[in-house]
Amino acid sequence: MARHGTLLLLVGLLLAVSGPAAGETERASEEAAQLLLPRPLVLELPTEESCVGEGGAEEETELRCASWRMAGEANNLAPWTAVPEECAPHVRRYLTGPAYRSDLELVAREASAYARAAAATATAAEHGDSAAIDAWVFDVDETLLSNLPYYAQHGYGLELFDHREFDKWVERGEAPAIPSSLTLYREVRDLGFKTFLLTGRSEGHEGVTVDNLRREGFHEWDKLILRYSFNVLHLLPLHIAFPKENLGCVVMAIVLIT
Repeated sequence: MARHGTLLLLVGLLLAVSGPAAGETERASEEAAQLLLPRPLVLELPTEESCVGEGGAEEETELRCASWRMAGEANNLAPWTAVPEECAPHVRRYLTGPAYRSDLELVAREASAYARAAAATATAAEHGDSAAIDAWVFDVDETLLSNLPYYAQHGYGLELFDHREFDKWVERGEAPAIPSSLTLYREVRDLGFKTFLLTGRSEGHEGVTVDNLRREGFHEWDKLILRYSFNVLHLLPLHIAFPKENLGCVVMAIVLIT
């Protein structure tokens, strides 16, 4: 009798322990089922009515301008010469706020990770040429140096670009360094890469460009490539116009922030 009592006691204890656990499992399963989307999965595009928020016309303008900026960054716009008038405030807020700096820092972090990985694996022996050295190419304007002070005086892109006015700005030699780009540049140099600087500035601005770069912390590079005056290369995008042959190196990256 005592033996049967002991068995019943053990069974009771096991049921008491397993009961709540089973119940919790069932509840968890039910909660997970509620989170599952119905199948087949069909997502409806938002309607025009659902896109209208409480902000009214101002919010609609902000949305249109954000779309315009994204299309421009993705090079999905037809050729354009100036920022749409209604989007000038949006562009100003973006360039002077935290979003632009965050975008620059993200690009620099990704490029830095790539540089470290490349430095760990790429050697002259891997290229079969002891004279070959890996190189990075940096654009100057809006990549190493910022022309934001110039654009602030000209409507943040609202005005048509004037080459003569921009040349006057260049000749002042006051373009500040982009902090995240300066950090990346120094890291690339420290990793042992050659650095080539590429710019759409003319050869006549070589001296002031060199002084500006050095004053902002870019002290060493292997070659500065400027556009020849009245040369057909000024019609080509920088990454196409760049002479990749006969440099005695392997170009690992072209850093061009637009």
